[in-house]
Amino acid sequence: MFKLLRYLSIFLITACLLFACNTSAPTQLKRPPLKIPSGYFVGEYPGIIAQEKGFFKAQGVDVELIHKRYIQLEQANFNAGKYDGVMSSLGSFIILSATNPDIQGVMVVDESTGADMVVAQSPIKTVADLKGKKLGANLGGFSEVFVTEMLKTANLTSDDVNLVKLEASEIPKRLKNNAIQAGHTWEPHLSEAIKLGGHILFTSKQTPGLISDMIVFRGETIRDRPEDIRAFVRGWLQATTYWKANVQEGNAIISKALKIPKNTISLEGVNLTDLGDNQKFFQSSNPHSIYKTAKIYADFFIRSGNVTRIPELKSLFNSSFLNSPS
Repeated sequence: MFKLLRYLSIFLITACLLFACNTSAPTQLKRPPLKIPSGYFVGEYPGIIAQEKGFFKAQGVDVELIHKRYIQLEQANFNAGKYDGVMSSLGSFIILSATNPDIQGVMVVDESTGADMVVAQSPIKTVADLKGKKLGANLGGFSEVFVTEMLKTANLTSDDVNLVKLEASEIPKRLKNNAIQAGHTWEPHLSEAIKLGGHILFTSKQTPGLISDMIVFRGETIRDRPEDIRAFVRGWLQATTYWKANVQEGNAIISKALKIPKNTISLEGVNLTDLGDNQKFFQSSNPHSIYKTAKIYADFFIRSGNVTRIPELKSLFNSSFLNSPS
């Protein structure tokens, strides 16, 4: 009888211990991937490398990149909550924030250091020669700000030229048929414009810090998944460093993922911003800080009537994800 009780006691104790072991470690729920649309601009390509090389996963986050030819069209879907984050030019981000202030830019992914150009017909030799001429730009966004800053270098304003609303892809054809005399564009459209007789009049190298692209996240994602965003930033920066050190392999990865020719992929005129660059951009004392450049855009959009209100600019940026958690 005592032996039976002893065996029963041992069995019950063992069962309790096994139950305790199974319940002491909470089941970890798998978080859904961060959903982010990705376009076909070189500044967005580190995300592809981070995905294909497994950098995001190694840093501890699942990411779903949705490749879209025209990323601007996805910003409405981002506002509607379809995506966790989105790539955006600084100018477009300022416009987005006017209707959705609960978003924040967490990292600058690239800076145009010559990739954006104003190409002109051969008789136009200087910016001053644009007076009274037709100038093509994508009005209402960063393109209009860029050409406005260019005009300032010759003491001109937008009132001194005839601005024509055009996409970058339309510039070569419109130059050729004399619908415009100059226009803002970038590769591959620039090469086409030059083949048709145009020449480079002005580049973004002359407007440092003005044209940049950011990764922007919804406020809900920032509050609910800060560690995932931190891991995303680490993976992205890892991919940026990798691509700069392995250009040909990086180009091959991007070419395969997007099914585009390798010769259309170039870093010329684009600075893929690293951690050090970002830390400088987020320093308010820096003459080219993101805050000062954002104010240029905000002031311009208010004057032009593109937006009626701009949130507090400092609240639109969150550099905490660039640092390791304390």
